[in-house]
Amino acid sequence: MDSEDRPPVVLPHTDHEDSIHRTLKPHKPTSIADTPIAQEIEKTMAMKRALKSEEYPQLRKNHVVAVANQKGGVGKTTTVANLAVALAQKGTKVLVIDSDPQGNASTALGIEHHAGTPSLYEVLVGKMALGEVAQPCPNEPSLLVVPATVDLAGIEMELADEADRSYFLRRVLEEYLAERESTLVLIDCPPSLGLLTVNAFCAANWVLIPVQAEYYALEGISLLTDTTNKIRTSLNPDLDIIAFLVTMFDKRTNLSAQVESDVRTHYPNQTLKTNIPRQVTISEAPSWQQTVVTYDKNSQGSVAYQMAGLELLNKLIEKEN
Repeated sequence: MDSEDRPPVVLPHTDHEDSIHRTLKPHKPTSIADTPIAQEIEKTMAMKRALKSEEYPQLRKNHVVAVANQKGGVGKTTTVANLAVALAQKGTKVLVIDSDPQGNASTALGIEHHAGTPSLYEVLVGKMALGEVAQPCPNEPSLLVVPATVDLAGIEMELADEADRSYFLRRVLEEYLAERESTLVLIDCPPSLGLLTVNAFCAANWVLIPVQAEYYALEGISLLTDTTNKIRTSLNPDLDIIAFLVTMFDKRTNLSAQVESDVRTHYPNQTLKTNIPRQVTISEAPSWQQTVVTYDKNSQGSVAYQMAGLELLNKLIEKEN
């Protein structure tokens, strides 16, 4: 019999195939308002309305928050810069300490940090006081920034033989805050768990952990929470995690949704309700030496950071009570 005369081969149908087809079947919007873009616009508008209706509370005490994650590329520096500007615009006294030798937070906030610029390095080696090197942010003069330069890269070797090498930043920061009140200090930590990060943890009351909505996120969180617990036990009993912030969230992918769900399941009370979306303007802003809050104030990313800043502020005030 010729191949043309043969009957077609029909594979047996299974319930599993039905399940796969049901899973892969795309969602068909029933109206324009049901489309993903419309939903995102509505969500952003809702956050804008909430920000306008909310009164920004003010801190009654000084708070030092180390923003850390040993994994690079999670939006840590972007989070520091945008939260700082968003809160400073609403009247919070904010000091940013850039403790990453790459100086990316300094760049994002428009602060000079070329070699020879008075920076955190001069403070840690005892040449200058913290207040002497702090510079006002050009886009938000009420925000002060302690820049980082490449000189900071060698600080671990210089302090290696010092018995109290873990407390250098704590001492200079206590001296600075002794003359100030109701100040929020945000420390941008390097993407490692070296001496600079240990100094930040010993100087801080709180740790804010940005969590990238991608694979390996929870593994990194586990390592960082273990480190926080060890430092609290051995070096700084006042240290605790204030919040987790999901960054680079893409609602179009199942992976982002799964990571967010896992983080909220493990840390339901500490994870901020606001997610920071993956958005082009957030990535573009630093090239103009700006944050997205000043670069494109009404964008989805800007509004999300403003909302996250308000959430962080409320959490800190709750801890004061």
